[in-house]
Amino acid sequence: MNILLIEDNRDLAANIGEFLTSRDVIVDYAYDGSSGLHLATVNAYDAVILDLNLPGMDGITLCQRLRGGLRRNLPVLMLTARDTEQDKLMGFDAGADDYLTKPFSLLELFARLKAMQRRHSAVNGLLEIADLSFDTNTKVVRRAGRSIELTPIGLRLLEQLMLASPGLVTRAQIERTVWGDDPPQSDAALRGHIHALRAAIDADSERKLLHTVHGTGYRLSLDDAL
Repeated sequence: MNILLIEDNRDLAANIGEFLTSRDVIVDYAYDGSSGLHLATVNAYDAVILDLNLPGMDGITLCQRLRGGLRRNLPVLMLTARDTEQDKLMGFDAGADDYLTKPFSLLELFARLKAMQRRHSAVNGLLEIADLSFDTNTKVVRRAGRSIELTPIGLRLLEQLMLASPGLVTRAQIERTVWGDDPPQSDAALRGHIHALRAAIDADSERKLLHTVHGTGYRLSLDDAL
């Protein structure tokens, strides 16, 4: 993931950048609005983390210019110390995809960033978690370049888990996906589908993606502790 971080507080920017870099994210920095707009316009990024209060050009104006120019589809996560409903509505009206108020957890920032990018990718039909990809238009699934064959139920389960990642999908939610309003009395069938999906996507990889949250459900993530 390649991210542009536009934040004038250099200490905060350094903390965010160091954390994201440790998660294999490539980070470019801008410390004022004008520089941020220039970088966002001339470079290709997967998302922008944008502070609201910036010298030179505020975050609202910058976001509006992105939405009105060549980067109208670039995902934007807005950061601000302003936490009133009106402030949030202004951010969303300017074109922000998500909004996080300071102070915030770096883990939550990372989770929101991944979810935002995933939603953006899903619009184009491509879902990606680590080295696992699923083109929902062509139904092609790959892990580290290796093609994976799944049943129609397996494809529906994978899409559900990837859209929710790294969040939890409960057993009840998965049962509705597979059987609608008439799930079987035993959970043996569900466990069979999950076992087949896990064998397909994780069997040949050291890094396991599909994790069981005992008694609750399942999540798709590199880190089973999220």
